[in-house]
Parts: sequence; structure tokens; C-alpha cells
Amino acid sequence: MRAGGLKYPFKYFIYSTVTRIRIENVVASSSLADVLDLQSIALGLEGAEYVPDQFPGVIYRLKEPKTAILLFHSGKLVCTGAKSMRQVETSIATIAQQVKKLGQPIKMHPKIEVQNIVASSDLESDINLNAVAVTLGLDRIEYEPEQFPGLVCRIDEPKVVVLLFGTGKLVCTGGRKPSDIEVAVEKIAKELQDAGLLRRERGRADPAPTRSSRGSRSSTAVPVSASPDPTPPPKVPRR
Repeated sequence: MRAGGLKYPFKYFIYSTVTRIRIENVVASSSLADVLDLQSIALGLEGAEYVPDQFPGVIYRLKEPKTAILLFHSGKLVCTGAKSMRQVETSIATIAQQVKKLGQPIKMHPKIEVQNIVASSDLESDINLNAVAVTLGLDRIEYEPEQFPGLVCRIDEPKVVVLLFGTGKLVCTGGRKPSDIEVAVEKIAKELQDAGLLRRERGRADPAPTRSSRGSRSSTAVPVSASPDPTPPPKVPRR
């Protein structure tokens, strides 16, 4: 199963000219059929959750890859929790086969559309968020440290939101393709660098990885404890 219209590379890590970016969550949608019998699906799929008076869809969690699929009566679905396009495709192919085995007709090659990418990165510098709020302009900044410890910066092109923290870590959400995230991170890093708000010297090429370090590059990725995914699967009590 291929993602219709997705021509760009889609990997777990994005190596930009500024810093390494790690994809934390890919939210994608598709359509398996014109209509789905959710009651039959909930009964046929072990572990499926369906409480229509609380949420109108079936929630089905896959163990590998670790994703959640939301199925709706209209035949549409949402996949969340994936960390790459490959995981999205695998998850949708898996649920499609399982629904087909239950005797429901499905589309063989449904188009997959990415709705949101959440990614994290680290600018490797402590940042004075008060100075950032003043420098970047209050028209695009939201900063209320009493309510949220991070600064919210909205970028118009590409249209994404960057959550910036005093430690230099950031979360970027709202992108539809990896290049959106890469451009946004590079833009915010350049603005901070030009304003003298980053201690780390930019523009230096990272040293080539040694043989001993090539196999452990992922160990330096910055984890995000809570990605601000706008469409997380709702918590529904198990039946």
C-alpha cells in the first residue's frame, strides 16, 4: 500500500543544516470504504474499543508498529502515533487486511494524506524566553510562563507552530511534510542566532561520524515527554 501523492522522503530523523530533527508523531487519514459496520468490526477485532455514546468511532491499537487507528462509519480512518510514513502505511495495510477478513468490502489502494507531523529538536543552547518574546514580536508569540513553561511561536510560511523551551529544546507541530518541519526549525534557529540569543556557534559543519559512532546516532535524539498532537486518540474505557 502506497501513500497517494506522497513523493517526498519520509524518515524517522531529518538531518537539517542546523540540527537534527526527530519525528515524534505522524497523524494521517485515509478512507477504507464507503461505509463500515463498526459494531461488527468491534466484535471481530480483539482489543477494539467501541463506545459510541462517548466516541463515534472504533479505536484499535496496534502493537507493531505502535500506533492507534480510529475507524468511522463513513469508512474514513485516522492513524496516529506513527513515527514515519512507513509505519503509517504498515498500520493502514494491517487494519485493511483485518477488516477485509471480517467480510467487509474495502478499497484496495486507499489514498493516504498526512494531516500533521509533530517533531522535536534541540538548539543546544539555553534560551532567554523573555528576550525571545520581545525580539520576535508579540504579534506571533504567546508566552505566559505562569500557565505553560514554553514559548509558542507561529510561523506563517510554512504554516506551523514551534514550542520553544528555555533549555533550547523545541517541538514543532502543524507540518504536512518533513520539509515543513526542516524549514521551520532552520528559520527559528536563524532568527535567534541573528538576534544573539543562541550561544552555540552556527554554520559549522558537524564532524563526520566515526566508525564507533555511526551505529549509535539515534541514542542522541531528544525525547519528548508529551507531544502536543492535536488529534490524540481519546481515552475510552475498555468494554
